[in-house]
Amino acid sequence: MSLPTIEVSAQATNPLDLVEELVLANDWPFQRSADDEILIEIGGRWSDYRLFFVWQEEVSALQFCNRLDIKVPVKKRADVHDLLIRVNERLWVGHFDVSADDDTIMFRHTSLMRGVGGASPEQIEDLVELGLVECERYYPAFQLVIWGGKSADEAIQAAILDPQGEA
Repeated sequence: MSLPTIEVSAQATNPLDLVEELVLANDWPFQRSADDEILIEIGGRWSDYRLFFVWQEEVSALQFCNRLDIKVPVKKRADVHDLLIRVNERLWVGHFDVSADDDTIMFRHTSLMRGVGGASPEQIEDLVELGLVECERYYPAFQLVIWGGKSADEAIQAAILDPQGEA
């Protein structure tokens, strides 16, 4: 997935300003209800995604969350947690977890920015792209465990297959 780049003359102190520029450049629906949070909706291959960014100025931290459109049924929690372990050990940046509030699966990452003078456009672009790529890659694995009756091992093997050539 390739995103249009952000062009700014100076680094913003609030990284959500850069996030908003990326959103506008891609014409994505969004809501910025406050200076410290923004919600974005993006259509993906498998699902629509809800991206949340929260800026905590006190600790200079930018939290990113990409919520998948999957609810974990109570009877599948143990199987999904088993899959989460296998998925997370393959990730270099970020992690997947299940929200205790509504049992949805999400990809999360927090970036600390103290002393760096703010986020760069490239950091924001990379964060959004990383979150979308990982969600697209592992979405089918979560579906296989929840609705397909597959084990975590079977689902992770299906998710890490890289197709070769064209059909």
